[in-house]
Amino acid sequence: MQSPVTDVNGSGSASGPPATRANGRRDRWADHREQRRQELIGAAVQAVLRHGPEVDMDQVAATAGVSKPVLYRYFADKSQLWLAVSEVVAARVVDTVAPAVEQVREERGLVEATIDAYLGVIESEPELYRFLMHQSSHPGIHQVVAGTSRQVAAGLARVIGDRLRALGLDAGPAEPWAYGLVGFVQAVGDWWTTNGQPIRRAALTDYLTTLLWSGIEGVRRSADLPRELTRAHERIVP
Repeated sequence: MQSPVTDVNGSGSASGPPATRANGRRDRWADHREQRRQELIGAAVQAVLRHGPEVDMDQVAATAGVSKPVLYRYFADKSQLWLAVSEVVAARVVDTVAPAVEQVREERGLVEATIDAYLGVIESEPELYRFLMHQSSHPGIHQVVAGTSRQVAAGLARVIGDRLRALGLDAGPAEPWAYGLVGFVQAVGDWWTTNGQPIRRAALTDYLTTLLWSGIEGVRRSADLPRELTRAHERIVP
């Protein structure tokens, strides 16, 4: 019979002490469990796309190719799974809107890019957005939605503040403008989705940009600043 392989310390084990082996197995199991959990969340997202915002656990299980008891091994209840799905949707909103905002340098274009990027998320995956809004009364999901709005508004406020300072203007309005813009567009986006997108995205973006920019421009023009500062951004035509 072949003798056991010994390590350099002659312990008779090639894998290290029992505690190390146990920790390794535990880590591998945790990684496997998390991977499986992410796969089930992905299946839930697909189920929402297939069945709409009122999808149920049976439909999620069927999409994942598992039984409902398997789902409950990874999620304590339906609310926990729905929360995980909402986090995926919220991340997609941020990942789409934030880069669009950061790339714009012209003021009106900043407002337009923010609106268009947000509406673009809704237009590309309306069922997921409707799911997020449909479940927003759930405390955990409500916090996810609110956190997403804050994250987008904070980035927008930073960019708007930079633009105002570059023009020699007070950056104080940047934060309330950003939060107001996000809340306004979110409300209109809910209406747009609920009513089956009755207006083309490009047209709705233009409508909202015109309304919001007129308000921002009006506030800026009424600022108590010398005229040469308030008009510094404009190209003077002879």
